[in-house]
Amino acid sequence: MEMRGACVLLGVLLLTGCSSSQNLTKKKPLKKDATKAPNPAIEALQKQIDDIFQELNHLKEQQALQTVCLKGTKINGKCFLADPLSKQYHTASEDCNSLGGVLSAPTSMEENQQLRDYVRQSIGPDQDIWLGINDMMTEGAWVDQTGLSAAYKNWDISDSRFPQPDGGQAQNCGVLSLSAQGKWFDENCRKSKPSVCQFNIV
Repeated sequence: MEMRGACVLLGVLLLTGCSSSQNLTKKKPLKKDATKAPNPAIEALQKQIDDIFQELNHLKEQQALQTVCLKGTKINGKCFLADPLSKQYHTASEDCNSLGGVLSAPTSMEENQQLRDYVRQSIGPDQDIWLGINDMMTEGAWVDQTGLSAAYKNWDISDSRFPQPDGGQAQNCGVLSLSAQGKWFDENCRKSKPSVCQFNIV
């Protein structure tokens, strides 16, 4: 009788063990509740991290601008950096863009004169440089490198026979000429000239 009781007890224990192990294997994995609201503390930390990255990028830009200003010159809240190497217009423009700037485009007589003086000191007394203006899209509609109409123009109109711009469709890129005291000419974009990159200080 004792043997029989022991067998029954052993059988009950085995059945209980099997059913509990089956229950363990049948449990479904916990799923994230998609409707659950995000943790505000985590969101606040993520915002702080994003703000730090933004500030870091801003500081890097400022440092780059300070380097440019130290190598070049500062005029009316912009930094200008001369590139004495002669290049075609598009190459000079792309090189400026790769540095984070654009070809220089004076927006006032004062800025034009200061740019002329900077070019005289950094590149040479009789140089012509590319300006960041062109009329490639529409003949006679001179725009800066953002596509906006050039707000200031300083075309050379001293020779009434050939007032600038006079090149028609063959000359679509602007040039600042030191030999003409900073006056502007239109020129064939395939010619090679030095340039000055302009960086806006933010």
